[in-house]
Amino acid sequence: MYLYNSASHKKELFVPNNPDIVKMYTCGPTVYHYAHIGNLRSYIMEDILEKYLRYTGYNVKRVMNITDVGHLTSDADEGEDKMLKGAKREHKSVMEIAKFYTDAFFSDAGKLNIKTPDVVEPATNCIDEYIKIISKLMDTGYAYFAGGNVYFDTSKLDRYYVFNDFNAEDLAEGVREGVEADENKRNKNDFVLWFTKSKFEDQALKWDSPWGVGYPGWHIECSGISMKHLGEDLDIHCGGIDNAFPHHTNEIAQSEAYLGHKWCNWWMHVLHLNTNSGKMSKSKGEFLTVSLLEEKGYDPLAYRLFCLQSHYRKSLVFSWENLDNAQVTYNKLIAKIATLKPEDGEIDQAAVEALKAKFCTALDNDLNTSLAVTALYDVLKYKTNDATKLFVLDDFDRVLSLSLLEKAAAKREELKKQAVSADSFSIVSESGESDPEVEAKIQARQEAKKAKNYAEADRIRNELKEQGIELTDIPHGATWKRI
Repeated sequence: MYLYNSASHKKELFVPNNPDIVKMYTCGPTVYHYAHIGNLRSYIMEDILEKYLRYTGYNVKRVMNITDVGHLTSDADEGEDKMLKGAKREHKSVMEIAKFYTDAFFSDAGKLNIKTPDVVEPATNCIDEYIKIISKLMDTGYAYFAGGNVYFDTSKLDRYYVFNDFNAEDLAEGVREGVEADENKRNKNDFVLWFTKSKFEDQALKWDSPWGVGYPGWHIECSGISMKHLGEDLDIHCGGIDNAFPHHTNEIAQSEAYLGHKWCNWWMHVLHLNTNSGKMSKSKGEFLTVSLLEEKGYDPLAYRLFCLQSHYRKSLVFSWENLDNAQVTYNKLIAKIATLKPEDGEIDQAAVEALKAKFCTALDNDLNTSLAVTALYDVLKYKTNDATKLFVLDDFDRVLSLSLLEKAAAKREELKKQAVSADSFSIVSESGESDPEVEAKIQARQEAKKAKNYAEADRIRNELKEQGIELTDIPHGATWKRI
């Protein structure tokens, strides 16, 4: 299995530190609002990675944080704390906001078949861990106290920028436009480990510390939570590409300065979900949620399929047309699987192994989910019995998590119910779409046939064919598709 490592800028053969367990850490949500579908693209990829590691025989321990304190709108302590912003917006306490949006996040993740990590730790649970790390960094000279805050001193590092070959002079202050310089810093890329003096006075959550009453910086959270649950080394750390700098860069700096050795072997970053106007983000008002997709009639798993059709290291452009196409593709896939007969034959192990080889080859190549989805169609076309095809599809779905057999079984039962009544006439689109005009003509053709007006029935069939609609008569109904 080869995975692209953002730190080395190349694909590398994956070998965990300990063959008995893969230690995996993924950055979790800041729970001040709903997650938008751009955020959720990262969690879908991380879910595929975890499930494929388990599929290939690894034991995995995956840890994820919940940021419920201290995530500012910039790294220079400029602007509002995101949690405080959410509390003000909804006239609730910070912890009420955190609980509500944590539950909402996992509800949305569940609709997308994203597995909950083995350990989910709110940042507010680990204050002692942060203080322990910061205290050692102070003692060893990697951190300093200035202006009421504790800062990490990046000048003490041999190499600070890990994911890109930047020079310190190449980056603007704070890496964001409009961020004021923090005069307390010795170097412009230093970052806060602990705040006792903030630019706003109404910070909701504070704790006692050796440096005064305050709260942790954002970056220290992931280091503390990871070390608490996974020890002093990591195999894989995942997150969105926007976290590579400064968040993940700062995690590496503080963790390795604290530990005195390399901390994490693989860094994996998911690229943005873009709209035609650029990156999808809450601040731009492009706030598309799973609930909104459902309200518009989309199956959340069609969005999961949409993400799997593209490689995680490529930017993905969202449009309603693209999602429509993914929904049609998903419906067609389910409809095809629904035609397979579970009782048809014994499992053909040779066919199973041949099909699995294609599937694993795709995912072994840096999680090429697009080719893994293609492998589903290879199963449907393969010359073997239906029982084998269903077995393999179910096996692949342990990783892809598209609920293929579950949805197909429901579709199969739906068609059976439609066929049991001789008086009923079912009209089924093979793509799952609905077109009242087409369905009305098919119904009119059926009425003509019942009246033995076969000339009219043939005329309607030909008219539909000219419109690109192909009919197939089935017992007590008809199916149609666009050609």
